[in-house]
Amino acid sequence: QVSLVESGGGLVQAGGPLRLSCAASGSISRLYLMGWYRQAPGKERELVARRISGGSTWYVDSVKGRFTISKDNAQNTLYLQMNSLKPEDTAMYYCCSIRPYEVWGQGTQVTVSS
Repeated sequence: QVSLVESGGGLVQAGGPLRLSCAASGSISRLYLMGWYRQAPGKERELVARRISGGSTWYVDSVKGRFTISKDNAQNTLYLQMNSLKPEDTAMYYCCSIRPYEVWGQGTQVTVSS
């Protein structure tokens, strides 16, 4: 079972981009369903994007057209490219493997200033 470590969070102005990375301790080629969640203060954790092996992706409505999830098996890394960021995107972002087994990273903070 791999471990996951997120990076790339930070403070950005509204309208700006950030790219989150999720580095795995081992091969992620068999992790056929992976995703990014986020949790804002006082709110429940929500699924932001997920990707199934083969390339099929899903996004929550609030980020469609702005966020892109991608996976690089050679680099054992999952990415979340976030463009046109909004203050409401401010949250702790978590990378996770959903299938075949569940593993979570420790999270990376994204803060979008208006």
